[in-house]
Amino acid sequence: MHFAQALRVSSVAFLLLGAGQASDAQTIAIPAAFRTSAQMVLVPVTVTDHNGKTVQGLSAKDFNVFEDRSPRQIVSFAAEDAPSSIGLVLDISGSMRDSLDAAKGVAHAFLETANPEDEFILLTVSTQPDTISTFTPNTADLEDSIGRTRPGGMTALIDTVYLGLNHMRKAHQSRRALLILSDGMDNFSRYSKGELMRVALEADVQIYAIIVGNGSGGSASGGAPFRPSLAAKPIDQAREREGPNMLEELSEKTGGLYFHVRNGAEAQEAATKAGRALRNQYVIGYQPPGSLASGKWHQVHVKSNVPKVRVYARNGYYAP
Repeated sequence: MHFAQALRVSSVAFLLLGAGQASDAQTIAIPAAFRTSAQMVLVPVTVTDHNGKTVQGLSAKDFNVFEDRSPRQIVSFAAEDAPSSIGLVLDISGSMRDSLDAAKGVAHAFLETANPEDEFILLTVSTQPDTISTFTPNTADLEDSIGRTRPGGMTALIDTVYLGLNHMRKAHQSRRALLILSDGMDNFSRYSKGELMRVALEADVQIYAIIVGNGSGGSASGGAPFRPSLAAKPIDQAREREGPNMLEELSEKTGGLYFHVRNGAEAQEAATKAGRALRNQYVIGYQPPGSLASGKWHQVHVKSNVPKVRVYARNGYYAP
């Protein structure tokens, strides 16, 4: 399925369906061309167990979908390793001086999970956002570029993620994601968190974050628990949490995963989990209400009736 063939909103998509739409939610391949008949929302969904390992082999009957708190009937269901367009956002600013080697290890482990048809773009975070490469399937060249990076400068993290989301509009694959490798700090961005959040909610991009170096944050999908320094004042602890909180929120609202890591081994494990989660998704389709006010936010919630699993999906979309 290509971008030109569908009007995609947030990380869910409104698609033009053929008149012969199936009435039951069977596991089917989504066709590449459509005729105008009705609208459908497609929700990419990741399911993990308590160890952060992706859960495969589920079917439509294992899920329930709600829009604006009202249940919706699942009318299509697919599970496949589709090619992806992925933006790597690597923080090389001065705050990452002690963590950059671990972040490079994360990138290497993530690239090892790549689908042969994936394409990547590399951006670095420093005083100014920098686009190191255009979209390329050549992971060897990408790793060479990552290996040559050196830490230094201020941290314009928000601006770099904002730029990455803009670049994703030019991606060639319909499944799109950003992987952010950072400690979460920002001290030099022009855009605000609110401006970035709005763009992220409108974009058709899942955001994954591996937060390294400062040990902040609660555990999600195998990350490390946050244990603030006993010497730090509460106001300093709150400031240290602002960046990681932002990355967590970006991931949660766009249907991605986030991880907190303390060392290189945990970082590489998190990268492998993120790669597998991205490439082992379910796509659930349902029909929205008959009339949608343009620009209105619609809340989406996906649940699973399978015990002891966690479901990740975008939490809503703006109607076109």
